[in-house]
Amino acid sequence: MDRDEDRILAEELAALGAAAGGSGRLVRVVAGLMRKNVHEVGLVVPLPFEEAVGRVLDVLGRAGRVVETVSPRPGEEAVVRVVAGGGAGGLNPVVVTVRVHGAAGEGSEVRLRAAAKEGLVRQRAGERTAVRLAALLGGATGADRAGG
Repeated sequence: MDRDEDRILAEELAALGAAAGGSGRLVRVVAGLMRKNVHEVGLVVPLPFEEAVGRVLDVLGRAGRVVETVSPRPGEEAVVRVVAGGGAGGLNPVVVTVRVHGAAGEGSEVRLRAAAKEGLVRQRAGERTAVRLAALLGGATGADRAGG
């Protein structure tokens, strides 16, 4: 992916700050200092690779604004990244990155990662967004992993 999630989050928060009449540059600097709430979920979706990629594009497209996609040759990894709203009122930007791999048999492996900046009030927007989108994608859930 061309832009990392920290840069995207800082840009999104700066745009929100500027829209509210604040200094986008100051918000961008502060966003760089904020801790990040990250959550990853692994799924096996009972769909062939191409259909699983289509499902991911559909679900993520409804959840937020597509920022980047990497389209593979059939059977390789596909990557989709969106910015969705999370937290109180959906105002906290969350960068969601999904990687799809073909798996043995009819299923596809999906790895979903959601990251959001945390202010003084912990909203766990990354974690909650990852869990919500994983449920919408369906499939058997593997181990969840929090990070930051």
